[in-house]
Amino acid sequence: MSKRHLAIEPWKRVSSETIYQNRWLSLREDLVELPDGKTTIYGVVTCGDCVGILPFVDRDHVLLIQQYRYVAGRATWEMPTGGVRPGESFEEAVQRELEEEAGYRAGRLTKIVAYHTSKSVLDETAHLYLAEELQPVHGRPPDDTEFIKPQVFPFTTVLCMVMDGEILDGMTIIAVLHIARLRGL
Repeated sequence: MSKRHLAIEPWKRVSSETIYQNRWLSLREDLVELPDGKTTIYGVVTCGDCVGILPFVDRDHVLLIQQYRYVAGRATWEMPTGGVRPGESFEEAVQRELEEEAGYRAGRLTKIVAYHTSKSVLDETAHLYLAEELQPVHGRPPDDTEFIKPQVFPFTTVLCMVMDGEILDGMTIIAVLHIARLRGL
């Protein structure tokens, strides 16, 4: 008998144990029952919801930030991103991250897309926004672990950075390609 008919059947969690947890993520190990009745161990990393903001300072120029990324082992260009705090709406998180990382507040926010950053072992949903009508703000410092250099680029340059593999951040790539498609680039 083929397993294909079981492809969309949900798995059942039998038990769950938290292995590790800090303020940014948790790792749990679940015992799950598969659709064919067998059981297996499944590791899940939970980060919660996050936001990414593609901030346009005018119609043709976008602000990116550069920072050293420990896991990547190098400095990267990316759009402002961050986690959604408990009780915070996505739009509130967008404005907070935009202020902390770029020094702006958006007069207009447009949701671009929401997506799962990994479909297999990471429980995280990213909510991407276009930010326009930016106003400079002061007074909200970046998080203690953030050392950030903001820089404005022509959007066409950022699109080339994505296409040439210079930008490797998935959230930034998805947002840039969505906006390029909407603009017919």
